[in-house]
Amino acid sequence: MKGLELSEKYYLAYGKKMLEEKFPEAAGRAAVGLAGQGSECLGFDDEISMDHDYGPSFCVWLTKEDYEKYGRKVTQEYERLPADFEGVSGRSVSAHGRGRVGVRSIPDFYYGLIGCEGVPGSNMEWLRIPESMLCSAVNGKVFADPLGEFSRIRNELLAFYPEDVRVKKIAAKAAVMAQSGQYNYARAMKRGEHVAARLSLAEFIKSTISMIYLLNKKYTPFYKWMHRGMKELHILSEIGEILNILAQTENQAEAWKDTKAKDYLYTLNTKDQKVIIVEAICNLVLQELTSQGLTEGEDNFLENHVMSIMEKIKDPDIRTLQIMEG
Repeated sequence: MKGLELSEKYYLAYGKKMLEEKFPEAAGRAAVGLAGQGSECLGFDDEISMDHDYGPSFCVWLTKEDYEKYGRKVTQEYERLPADFEGVSGRSVSAHGRGRVGVRSIPDFYYGLIGCEGVPGSNMEWLRIPESMLCSAVNGKVFADPLGEFSRIRNELLAFYPEDVRVKKIAAKAAVMAQSGQYNYARAMKRGEHVAARLSLAEFIKSTISMIYLLNKKYTPFYKWMHRGMKELHILSEIGEILNILAQTENQAEAWKDTKAKDYLYTLNTKDQKVIIVEAICNLVLQELTSQGLTEGEDNFLENHVMSIMEKIKDPDIRTLQIMEG
């Protein structure tokens, strides 16, 4: 059983009754659900995931005032709930999985993930928050929220970055894609630096995936689930399979044999299959950037579009940041 389904069933079987009978004043104000860190909160958990941080559990989120008043007692009752449920043993907690479920204050939940107790107050605050942590703050499912305070913050975060922040991040990803995949990969291969070439492609893949999420106005998950999550995107989800092909393409050292320092400075080495794949990906991204009105022109080298993208930013503090920041 998926973790989210197990969590909701467990809450309806035991948690709801516990809150309503023992804490009637708090029950009408408490938000309940499962969100935060962990593959189960993304719905990506499987049999492999069940060896840690899996089992009957849920989160209770209280306002700061309610947590100070009821938090300790609600926690005691929560910990008295049956450990096993529907044939699933009690939650196994890893060394890094503590505090993911149970009773939390709403400000503490959000602060622990994104570094502020609610919605960021400025574009610069938004920019500094790692994309994967914002993803963790809005994933999962809220089972109940009669007061609505937890969901108010959640919904404002789900509305995605302010547009200036999104555009700045897109510009940064375009710059890294160009530098790593379209430029440094070839230079590393010419030098016979195969570790550097692999690192260049790793940077390219990571930035490409983040770019696709930004174009979809969705937060990029933790790196382990970045590629898996692309299947659920509406824009350029097909790049996920192209990246899979790139990752499985064998080393292209033969294509660079006997090349000289000035070879392929302004042309592509089309004997290298990875070069062709990188260029195909960049072309698809360029088409979408154009479709969203972020750049113009047909030059496939993404770095030549970065300044055009930056010009779309209205906030001077964001527009004047270093190009790759974001």
